Amino acid sequence: MAKKNKRVKLKTRKSVVKRFRVTRTGKVIRRGAQNRHLKANRSKRNIRRGKVPQKVSGKTAKKIKIMLGV
Repeated sequence: MAKKNKRVKLKTRKSVVKRFRVTRTGKVIRRGAQNRHLKANRSKRNIRRGKVPQKVSGKTAKKIKIMLGV
């Protein structure tokens, strides 16, 4: 009898689930940094730009997808 190789199911990383989101097309989206406090010293333009979700690309995106179980 030959043994079947079972693939181990990976658990999703909950910290990654909270920080990243995958779109329908497969792009990984993250929040902008430095948008919590101490905004008085930053320009309004800079604050607005921080609110726009940003794309993650390259090997980092691949690693995040694996951690999310996608």
